[in-house]
Amino acid sequence: MSSAPQPSDVQHEAPKRKDYRIPGLRGAQTTTLFRAVNPELFIKPNKAVMAFGLVTITLCVAYIGYLHAQEENKKDLYEAIDSEGNRLMKRKTSKWD
Repeated sequence: MSSAPQPSDVQHEAPKRKDYRIPGLRGAQTTTLFRAVNPELFIKPNKAVMAFGLVTITLCVAYIGYLHAQEENKKDLYEAIDSEGNRLMKRKTSKWD
């Protein structure tokens, strides 16, 4: 089982690093100030941190929505005092109802 001889004119050299361009801004010549001001362009994404941030933002928006709903529910209530002096919470009604 002999293998075919390789032609001598084909050279198998490892390509030089300079021959390839790095896509995006990582390969661009930039200043340290630009990299400090725009770190999101140069740092590799971290999926765990992204998931934590997404959950945190979602919970914050849900909490703000909850507070808004509670405030809307309080708008329809007012405190009334009946003839016996007891305080009651009543819903506002329209004269048109």
